[in-house]
Amino acid sequence: MATFTIIIPFYQREDGILRRALASVFAQSFQDFDVIVVDDQSPYPAEDELKPLGEEQRSRIAVVKQANAGPGGARNTGLDNVPAATRFAAFLDSDDLWTHEHLQNAYDALQKFDADCYWASIHGGEEFDYHFSIADLEASEKAVRLCEHPLLLEIPDIASVMLKNWAFLHMSCMVIGRPLIEKVRFDAALRLAAEDVLFFCDCMLAARRVLLCVEPGALRGEGINIFHGVDNDSPQFLKQQFITWMALDRLESRFSKRPVEIETIKAYKNRARKQALWSQARLVRRRRLPDFQMLARWAWRDPALFASALQIAGGKLSK
Repeated sequence: MATFTIIIPFYQREDGILRRALASVFAQSFQDFDVIVVDDQSPYPAEDELKPLGEEQRSRIAVVKQANAGPGGARNTGLDNVPAATRFAAFLDSDDLWTHEHLQNAYDALQKFDADCYWASIHGGEEFDYHFSIADLEASEKAVRLCEHPLLLEIPDIASVMLKNWAFLHMSCMVIGRPLIEKVRFDAALRLAAEDVLFFCDCMLAARRVLLCVEPGALRGEGINIFHGVDNDSPQFLKQQFITWMALDRLESRFSKRPVEIETIKAYKNRARKQALWSQARLVRRRRLPDFQMLARWAWRDPALFASALQIAGGKLSK
């Protein structure tokens, strides 16, 4: 069996996007891998993307088809189908590209330091400017240099650091070892927001050791991205904020005995409430009805939504 199984969730509407990602996979300097492509009921079928590939490459790719479950559900399917003898699982979004040494760097690091969780940095364009390099963490956190070429860092209590700002992490730069493959899964219900963050946190808390590589492991591509297609005026924005709140609520349970982290998470939850309520207030100003059904569902789960609404209303009245 291969050392790595590469998991690619696939949901695209354009020809060539998956082939571009796979070209970066087959260009890796480390070649001991197989690939699972999870066709998440894609409008453009994965099988059509693979037809131009050669027989040798095609023989290393398994396509698993499923009813649409979102990226987390697709990645869970991939994890469930990783062969028992595979040592590591590497994730790649279908619209991203790997750098030539990504798998080699990950393998060397995980082997040398007996770790089971690894991230490299990611590079992207202007629309991706909220992400920052792992190298930037050295200036703000107590990072320990483990290796110079490539530069590997280890940060004590990395899960706590992640809570401050998780924009240095990306799925396409993540590799996990056998223990995490067997026991950690995505919460597929959080398909509009934060399912990856919760997965990151669970892996960090369960891992023997987490390694961060300053070298870029992936380049941000262009394709369908549900999260970035939702802005403040989108009909899906309220639902996205509610799901974000649910993810944060679940994240809070992971840190139940750590009051500093709890306060950070509560601040994020409050921000999600206020952003959601302001979006609905904008609808009212445009003489459109807010989404009462979603607001009621949220308030039933989170009575503090009423307090946030009163704070916003009180602020407007005071002005």
